[in-house]
Amino acid sequence: MTQEEQRLWLIHYLQREMPEYAHYGITDDEAGQWHLLRALFNVRPPAPVTQKFQRIEGELLKTMTAAKGIVNGMALPASGLDSRLALWQGDITRLRIDAIVNAANSQMLGCFLPNHNCIDNIEQTMAGVEMRYDCYKLMQAQGHDEPTGKAKITSGYHLPARFVLHTVGPIVQGSLTDEHRRLLASCYESCLTLAAEHGLKGVAFCCISTGVFRFPKDEAAHITIRTVRHWLDAHPDASIERVVFDVFEDADLLRYERLLYT
Repeated sequence: MTQEEQRLWLIHYLQREMPEYAHYGITDDEAGQWHLLRALFNVRPPAPVTQKFQRIEGELLKTMTAAKGIVNGMALPASGLDSRLALWQGDITRLRIDAIVNAANSQMLGCFLPNHNCIDNIEQTMAGVEMRYDCYKLMQAQGHDEPTGKAKITSGYHLPARFVLHTVGPIVQGSLTDEHRRLLASCYESCLTLAAEHGLKGVAFCCISTGVFRFPKDEAAHITIRTVRHWLDAHPDASIERVVFDVFEDADLLRYERLLYT
């Protein structure tokens, strides 16, 4: 199949599965088809798919990621502050590393807003719909929402990363409190502990809670780096050899550069 044939096959599958979206027309251009397909991925409730769907979805998503350029997270230049740390600016779904971190919500089911630009939406989209179903099964077994500061692990499916660590960051409404700070630190600790339990060597963190959850970015960066270094120092025998801080905005790059390289 060509990429266009793959997109169209997946769109038709999802529109048959969700007939309430069947009236959305399919454009002739690549961007329009991907916009519709991603939206259908995003609104689809957690459920299994056929092996053929998994194969075609995987071929398409992996080809798209390869076209963006896959980056070896373990080979990134080490920080001058700490050789165990690295900084990278870009789309976290391009990183080939044992695990990337997803800033999730307490339902742990991903973002259902079509084509939303949050990290949760992007990671769930490029991993494929199987990851949402995995999260659903974890939450059904748990029987309650995921507590803030804790973490779960799933396969990375069609991502270059082998696994995804899903963690729920604190939501800041009003003034920042010591409890917010403690919970943010707990997100990083929980992810590192879970990664070590699975023998992982590399972990890439997004900037947890600094988007729609409104944690102040400067203080979050200080907490992030301090917490990770403290955890690594406290667990010298852990499997983790490299922690990557992934940023997207230029302002975040400068913020982390000041802390890691000066």
